[in-house]
Amino acid sequence: MSDHIEYEARTVRPYAVTGGRVRSSRSADLPLEALVEVMPGAVSSSGLTPEKRAILQHAAHTYISVAELSAMLHLPLGVVRIVVSDLADAKYIRVHTSTPVEVHTGQSPALSLSVLESVLNGISAL
Repeated sequence: MSDHIEYEARTVRPYAVTGGRVRSSRSADLPLEALVEVMPGAVSSSGLTPEKRAILQHAAHTYISVAELSAMLHLPLGVVRIVVSDLADAKYIRVHTSTPVEVHTGQSPALSLSVLESVLNGISAL
């Protein structure tokens, strides 16, 4: 990613990036571990904001999670969720999520299997 795009992404206030929105139609349901896949031809699209271009560039060669995008762009998770949702709605990207399976852990409320798997994967990566 060019330094110019990264600089633009860091200097714009979060509410300006989302047009003042605090959620989109599906952003609230977008898990941290959801993987972003860029659709063919999307990277060369014109007329996109610097944040959208940055997401497309980061995800162009490999799947990348919403949480990783948030860290790389130095933007709040909620902002990245909205921008990713907008890109998915415009068919620039595809978002892959796991369907949660409810398991009872003896705690209330029950944790989903996908959350437990994500925690285990994070611990294993350490």
